[in-house]
Amino acid sequence: MKVDHLICLPGERLSICNKTYTSGQGTYERQGYIYSTLAGIVDVVDKDGVKVIEVHSSGQQTIIPTQGDIVTAQVYIITQQYAKCFIKCIGNTVLRNPFKAVVRRENVRATEKDKVEIYKSFRPGDIILARVLPITEAHMYQLSTAENELGVVIAHSEHGYPMVPISWTEMQCPKSLVKEPRKVAKSTKKKYKFEK
Repeated sequence: MKVDHLICLPGERLSICNKTYTSGQGTYERQGYIYSTLAGIVDVVDKDGVKVIEVHSSGQQTIIPTQGDIVTAQVYIITQQYAKCFIKCIGNTVLRNPFKAVVRRENVRATEKDKVEIYKSFRPGDIILARVLPITEAHMYQLSTAENELGVVIAHSEHGYPMVPISWTEMQCPKSLVKEPRKVAKSTKKKYKFEK
C-alpha cells in the first residue's frame, strides 16, 4: 500500500490496520482501518519492521495529543455520563488551538467505577490533568483521570475564589469555607501536605 506523501483530509481512510501497519500521530484506528484526524501530508515511519502511518499538518500547530500523553484540559460541560473538556496543553506545550475531549464516567477513577458521579468529580471551569486514551472516534479525544496523580488541579468556588484541596475527594473555598466534591489530583494534594 503506497500512502507515503499523499495529501489527506480529516476522517479519510488511509490504510488497513494490522501487524504491518499501525496508527501513529495525526491518525486513529477504527474497525480495522486507519483514518486521518487532520488535513495534511501522510508519512510512513518504519519502526522495528512496523509501518507507522502518521499525518503532519502544514499549519503552524503540529503537536497533537497522542495515546499516553499527559494533558491539561478545561472542563466546560458535565452530564451524568461524562465531562466534556478542551485540551489546552500537551505536557508543557501550550496549544494554539484546543482539542475537544471527553472524560467518561468509567475513566474517572481506577476503583469503584460504578459509583462515580461526574458532578462530584468535576465542575465546568475546572482545570484537570488527564491521560490520553486510544482514539476510538474522530474529532474527540478520550481522557482518563484514573491515576492518583491525575484529576482536578485548579478549581474556583461559586464566589470565584481559587479552592484549596483538603482531601482526596474535596476542595474548599478559603473565604466561605464551603466544601465541594472533586476528583483531586495527587500532585495538587502534595503541595498542601495533607494525609489520607
